[in-house]
Amino acid sequence: MSLISQNARTKAKKTQREEDIKEPPNHEEVEDGKDSDDEALKAKKRKREQSEMQQVREMKKLESFLFGSLYSPVEFGKEDNEVEIGDKKSSDLFFTDRSANNVLSVYKEDADISEESDDDRAAVQRKPVWVDDEEEKATINIANVNRLRKLRKEEDEDLISGSEYVSRLRAQHVKLNPGTDWAQIDSRSKIDRSSDDESDEENEAALNQGNKDMDDILRTNEDLVVKSSSKLLPGHVEYSKLVDANIQDPSNGPINSVQFHRNAQLLLATGLDRKLRFFQIDGKRNTKIQSIFLEDCPIRKASFLPDGSQVILSGRRKFFYSFDLVKAKVDKVGPLVGREEKSLENFEVSPDSKLVAFVGNEGYILLVSTKTKQLVSTLKMNGTVRSLAFAEDGQQLLSGGGDGQVYHWDLRTMTCMHKGVDEGCINSTALSTSPGGKLFAAGSDSGIVNIYNREEFLGGKRKPIKTIENLTTKVDFMKFNHDSQILAICSGMKKSSLKLIHIPSYTVFSNWPPPNASLSYPRCHDFSPGGGFMAVGNSAGKVLLYKLHHYQHA
Repeated sequence: MSLISQNARTKAKKTQREEDIKEPPNHEEVEDGKDSDDEALKAKKRKREQSEMQQVREMKKLESFLFGSLYSPVEFGKEDNEVEIGDKKSSDLFFTDRSANNVLSVYKEDADISEESDDDRAAVQRKPVWVDDEEEKATINIANVNRLRKLRKEEDEDLISGSEYVSRLRAQHVKLNPGTDWAQIDSRSKIDRSSDDESDEENEAALNQGNKDMDDILRTNEDLVVKSSSKLLPGHVEYSKLVDANIQDPSNGPINSVQFHRNAQLLLATGLDRKLRFFQIDGKRNTKIQSIFLEDCPIRKASFLPDGSQVILSGRRKFFYSFDLVKAKVDKVGPLVGREEKSLENFEVSPDSKLVAFVGNEGYILLVSTKTKQLVSTLKMNGTVRSLAFAEDGQQLLSGGGDGQVYHWDLRTMTCMHKGVDEGCINSTALSTSPGGKLFAAGSDSGIVNIYNREEFLGGKRKPIKTIENLTTKVDFMKFNHDSQILAICSGMKKSSLKLIHIPSYTVFSNWPPPNASLSYPRCHDFSPGGGFMAVGNSAGKVLLYKLHHYQHA
């Protein structure tokens, strides 16, 4: 240690002692003075601390008065939960929210929520802001007004109360304008509660299951259209006119075939102008996808294979065409080996997409494989063949002809299993079977349509369930919709000659066809897989498109 540092240290110590003790007293005086100095220091220190605490309290008091309770916590246990804040009580300024996870209310009255379980709170419905007492007193007749008949739950229902009328209108609005589930309050609350209750492992398992379900969907080519199972009431059918399906490319000649693809979005339209056109149907734009021109074949009929892979096209020629949708390739097939038919314009495709049945000469039915495009077998009727229809998923075939009889063929054995007379029919012109195979309809050149129960017909019963006499000219085309609640029949020899028949009441919808719009001469029609759309091809080259409101899905 240097000399300078030693001197500085000694001087510093000496100065400190001189301040504390100026004159060195004796031993007893030193002890008494020391005690008195300690007490004075402690008193001075306490006084200083009290002064500081007083200042802090004043500051907090002022801040609490201006900004509320920032420092002191809420004191529970006092009457009415009152807490002194400045000169006011906290109960006058604030309230304590005990509703836990409930929505915070700005009114004190709403904060008093009784203790309920989550399920009880979820069951509580939101109360209307205002209720009209006259609703209960009023009665509405929903049978006399055409636009209100859709609100009936039973066919003979007529008078309902005002409140019931309002609830049914709301239900009808929801039916026509479905909302998204994630936007509903109840669904959000359920999701929130489930997310709180489930563990991370359960959430991960649910996510994995969802991914698995999505993978399963992507691995199949099955139809994803949801089909409605609700009951369609007779009398009136609710519909609206949409933009023509072929608005972007109308035909220059009559439309002979219209058909929806199984995906409910693609529609084909063909006619005598030799063009095959595809449209994407959305009811607004109906965008044209593609058109194919066949130079040597005015198209009389075209049809998708039920599996959606090909389109079969034919005309008044010895050959027919096959268009592969996957490869976008057109193949010309024929003439068929061993046959001398000059026209293959009339045919039907089996529901299993394995066979195409052509109407041949002298009562012959030609069965052609869709894979090899070769003739695999023939069936022979006593009279001429005019119409065909498959049943039992392609295992059976119905045929009608000039002798007024309907044949049932078993395609597994290639034999006729039943033959029966169509009542009142002289010349059969059209056949159609319901999707389930329970019913079939037979049309004739006199405009009469007989609807049969197929099992009863096979059992020997000749009487039809119902005879439809609304057409007066030759029946050209018939088609059941997907759930067999509507049968559409048309004749191309008379304007607007298209009727919709309600099944199972077997009555014609009185508000169809549209009274203020002409269908021209309808030649063909088809329903979309979900029943939401109906397309009508006419002789003017247009494909009219209608929305059937009873069915929510295309």
